[in-house]
Amino acid sequence: MQGDNMEEDSPVNFMRLLSEESTQSTLSSDSCEYYQTEIYDLLPSTQAIRPTQAQQGGPEPEERTSYGQVSRGPRDKTSTQPLRNLVMCIQGKRDVRDRRKMQRSNIGFWESWRRSQSINRKRVFAQMREVLLRLLPWQHTLHTIEGRFGVGVKSYFVFLRYLIFLNLLHCALVSGFILGPTAFYGRSNTSEALRFGGNDSVLDFFLGSGYLDRSPVFFGFYTRGSLDKTCLNTPLLYFSGILCIFILSLIMVVRRTIVGYKHTQMLGKRYSTNMSYKIFCGWDFTIQDPHAATLKSSFIRNDLKLFLYEQHFSLREKQRTLGQRMRLYLLRFSLNVIVLALLSGSFSAIYYATVISQTVDVNHWLLQLLLQYLPPITITFVNMVLPHIFRKISSFEDYSYTTQINATLLRSIFLKLASLGIFLFFIFTTEEPQNNSSQCRPNRLGREMYKLCIFNFLAIFCTAFLLNFPRKLVQEYYPSSPMAWLLGKQRFLIPFNVLDLVYSQTVSWVGVFYCPLLPLIGTVTLTATFFIKKFTVLRCCVAEQRMFRASSSSVLFHFMLLLGLLIAAVFLGLNLHHQEVKSHMKMSSCGPFGGGETVLNVTGECVDSLPKLAQRILRYLSSEAFALPLILAEIIILTSYVSRSRANQKAIERLKDMLVMSSSDKRFLVKQHATMLRGQKRDRRAAPAATQEATS
Repeated sequence: MQGDNMEEDSPVNFMRLLSEESTQSTLSSDSCEYYQTEIYDLLPSTQAIRPTQAQQGGPEPEERTSYGQVSRGPRDKTSTQPLRNLVMCIQGKRDVRDRRKMQRSNIGFWESWRRSQSINRKRVFAQMREVLLRLLPWQHTLHTIEGRFGVGVKSYFVFLRYLIFLNLLHCALVSGFILGPTAFYGRSNTSEALRFGGNDSVLDFFLGSGYLDRSPVFFGFYTRGSLDKTCLNTPLLYFSGILCIFILSLIMVVRRTIVGYKHTQMLGKRYSTNMSYKIFCGWDFTIQDPHAATLKSSFIRNDLKLFLYEQHFSLREKQRTLGQRMRLYLLRFSLNVIVLALLSGSFSAIYYATVISQTVDVNHWLLQLLLQYLPPITITFVNMVLPHIFRKISSFEDYSYTTQINATLLRSIFLKLASLGIFLFFIFTTEEPQNNSSQCRPNRLGREMYKLCIFNFLAIFCTAFLLNFPRKLVQEYYPSSPMAWLLGKQRFLIPFNVLDLVYSQTVSWVGVFYCPLLPLIGTVTLTATFFIKKFTVLRCCVAEQRMFRASSSSVLFHFMLLLGLLIAAVFLGLNLHHQEVKSHMKMSSCGPFGGGETVLNVTGECVDSLPKLAQRILRYLSSEAFALPLILAEIIILTSYVSRSRANQKAIERLKDMLVMSSSDKRFLVKQHATMLRGQKRDRRAAPAATQEATS
């Protein structure tokens, strides 16, 4: 009976056989729990927290689990997440599952059903998100480019795909606000039928004149038609469509910029992934395709190259003396003066090209084509030559590779946007030639943007197939020739390709009011540009020896796009103001705002037809009295976001410190475990010796 009672009272221990030493442990579960409780007070993280708690006046509330571990704070945030999304071991997930079952038995039927439905919804949304991500076009192409050329080149193609989606959204807005009402309600009775003939020629499709000038491509085609209500008419819909394009573009670009900036700030300058993690844990063991394995290995290699280069540059930067820094600052100042001189010369060339194209008149079709395209040719030539000079200049300034690329990007995009702004200023200030006085002036502005868009795409096409591809053929078939040595290996230069995208999108935004189908043209040209650049990268280029991170550069891409949108909005606002001031001139004699109407007249008539309360509200929102509370609200919102950003930054720093302390805890526990095992070995060796001495 006593033996039976002993068998019933004795606990059954299940142990995992890890090694010979683990099977010889004599510690019971109670002693292990006591040891874990005692050793917790000796951990480095606990020792580091104690001074902070003493200064704050008391310890933090702690909660012990059944395993002797300490749980700090509630875990309500993970209570509704699927188990596979929880970052913990299998045993921890089992504990969470058991705890959830106990909670369901205590909370009742309806609360349990609500939580299960919440978990199911999250699972469905996660699966839908994965499906939508798989439906994104060119995913395999982007993965191939990332593996061979790094995330920097991939970020260019992601940016290009984003611009294609943005232009598709613009096309939908133009179709809903402008093309749809015009096609359904028709044009005015005095409008001419659209026919190709007479003096029309194929040259009109390059110049934007003749048949194309009378087509839906430009501003002058759209008239009031039968849709002529006070608050629902063609001019109001036309302006609303363009305004929606600018507002949605602003929201999307600002959102992308803020998300990228938050990601960069979250990582911080001190962020550096452990190299042991990249080497030992960076491989994806689900890869089965040899080609995918090659891409993954090249991606890891490029990442290690970038890390080693940045570490080497930061070490060399810290070792500079005061004299070296002064000489470097003087050199950078001199090089910036040279950059300003080059920019001034390029702006002068654009001015003279614009004056010649507007004043000189010839009869031959080829000379006429060259004169009409003289400003785009000058702008393209300047933007092709000067960025290479800027790239050479930045290499002498002794910046890091990422900073060199960003500096070249800033200078090049300033060149692109400033040259476009100066060209628009010259077009806006110069008068229409006498022989074109009967034409629609907004169509003239639309034609210039149309020609810039077309010539920019032609330049990309010719550069790829008439310059880059023959250069690659020379490298392949005549590798030892002097020509191959002189041309050198071809690399995909990210700054120059990105500024082309920003420039083309800025042109689309500037000309969308005067050329409503420009987003459609931009979608077609950008899609063709994607395949042209894909051919150039995969067929003609080699990988860069030095990579750069794409996070900060992606923020810079969208910030430059935001500058382009600002330029387009300012130009459109100035032009509408000029139209309001000179509404009696020919500028307002065509298009939806014909007959002396302007944007303010159309919107004013609509506001006057509304009820009195709505009029007061709208007039108050557009008055100066509303500006002060609006500015105060913006200041409060910005202050709250800045405060939240700083609090998140402090929390991130604390989490980084916790990661460091957790590694210290692991080393301490391993050391204590090794000490405990050595003590057990000594006890086992001393026990037989003591037995022999006792028997002797």
